[in-house]
Amino acid sequence: MSVDHEHQHADEPHTGTLANRLNWLRAGVLGANDGIVSTAGIVVGVAAATAERAPVFTAGVAGLAAGAVSMALGEYVSVSTQRDTEQSLLAKEQRELAEQPEVEFDELVGLYEAKGLSHDTACRVARELTEHDAFEAHAQAELGIDPHELTSPWQAAFSSAVSFTVGALIPLVAILIPPASWRIPVAFVAVLAALALTGATGATLGGSPPWRPMVRVVIGGAIAMVVTFAIGRLVGHTVV
Repeated sequence: MSVDHEHQHADEPHTGTLANRLNWLRAGVLGANDGIVSTAGIVVGVAAATAERAPVFTAGVAGLAAGAVSMALGEYVSVSTQRDTEQSLLAKEQRELAEQPEVEFDELVGLYEAKGLSHDTACRVARELTEHDAFEAHAQAELGIDPHELTSPWQAAFSSAVSFTVGALIPLVAILIPPASWRIPVAFVAVLAALALTGATGATLGGSPPWRPMVRVVIGGAIAMVVTFAIGRLVGHTVV
């Protein structure tokens, strides 16, 4: 393999660990995006109803805390369910390997034949992988699971909470620092800029052109803020 060819493919996620890291980064970007949009909607809506800083701060912090906890809990439950399912499948595979090793070997050969290998080559590959680590070979080929790379629900919960919090701090800070007459315009600009950045980052991590995702997320965030601004103005002038 030439040096140029190696350089061209050096950034591709050929290993499970790198692919998992990219997935975590994408999840972090999405979590930050949720934090930006949801908190921006809250603080813009409240700021449209009142010029006082305290209610905006209180609503923003409450929304940040509630969103971070909700994201963390949701990720913990989701990943725990996925991990329990994976562990159950892995335990079943271990039992089958212990009770029917020949049947499992033939099954592994069939899987490699289905991928396009000849029977002899499939047998050789299956035999070498089985001699190296039969359980790992079957887990990856049959289940698509790396038994050494199971996701931690606690790590998922922590990562989601942190990414949401980081995103939520952007609109919260942007609307609290300026004077009352500039709060909403500054928040709009800061939020849309942050959303453009998260959209571009997510697209880059996914290997796609950034412009379309950027436009989608910016338009969505703008609509959310316009709606909450209108509701804040309406409620603020109606409710005494």
